[in-house]
Amino acid sequence: MSPVIAWGLVLGLTLGLGLLLIVSVQPLGWRPTLEQRVEPQLRHHVPASRLLDEEAASASPWGAWGRLLEGPLAAVAGWLQRFSPAGDALVAKLDAAGSDLSPADYRAQQTLLTCGGAAVGMGLAVLLLATGSAPVITGLALVLALAMAGFILRDQLLALRITRRRAAILTEFPSVAELFALAVGAGESASAALERIATTARGELAGEFGRALADMRAGTSLAGALKVMSRRLELPPVERFVAGVLIAIDRGTPLADVLRAQAQDVREMGRRELMEAAGRKEIQMMVPLVFGILPLTVVFAVFPGISLLKLGF
Repeated sequence: MSPVIAWGLVLGLTLGLGLLLIVSVQPLGWRPTLEQRVEPQLRHHVPASRLLDEEAASASPWGAWGRLLEGPLAAVAGWLQRFSPAGDALVAKLDAAGSDLSPADYRAQQTLLTCGGAAVGMGLAVLLLATGSAPVITGLALVLALAMAGFILRDQLLALRITRRRAAILTEFPSVAELFALAVGAGESASAALERIATTARGELAGEFGRALADMRAGTSLAGALKVMSRRLELPPVERFVAGVLIAIDRGTPLADVLRAQAQDVREMGRRELMEAAGRKEIQMMVPLVFGILPLTVVFAVFPGISLLKLGF
């Protein structure tokens, strides 16, 4: 394929994509109804504050680009939602990652990464076709592969963020639990201890306590706020912590000893995981030793003798 034909193919695809976007967002054959024509003439009331305006509250966080690409991005995001349905599960993942993104924003990012991967694949495919290094089917496969890679990459980044955040919460849990036990042992109530941790501590778990405190100030009970936090994190130590706090509140049993025991259990669990990780690393360190250093040592030891034998013969 000559460079002229390759450039013509790129420009033709770009023109076709632009025309498709124009046709898809234009309401062909649409005419305003009588209510829509009369409604602007009946606006005689004073407009409300923009803080109370639903349209202003739901404005796109992408700025002007978000308003320009709102139609195509919404269509592609809807297609991705049908292709990979994850309504409540996606909301739970975003909450577990501590992200402020809504599912629509997440799908928009996934759409942009998919389009970016397809654009990179198209550029590489055109380059390969221009040089004659690959057939057309290989170029199409490359475009599809990079588009799917961009689609999967966003999910992998979200899963990685969830894993790192949960590891950080487990690291912070013993200190926070002991601080909670110290506050309760000093005579403070559970809600006062929760407020103290949320205002003085730093970290991911302290941020979750801050969200629970905000739910309590919004009218939720202490039990309800802690249960929501437990469902949001989905970590067994945090679930046991919340269950111990709620049982102690309901039955009036001592809480400080239970929290200290839970903190010690989490420390023991972290120590066991560290020992297991050290064992796995030790086995992994044997791979370069056995397959790299040891054969090289054998070669250095045996090769001079083989050379002398050849010279002797």
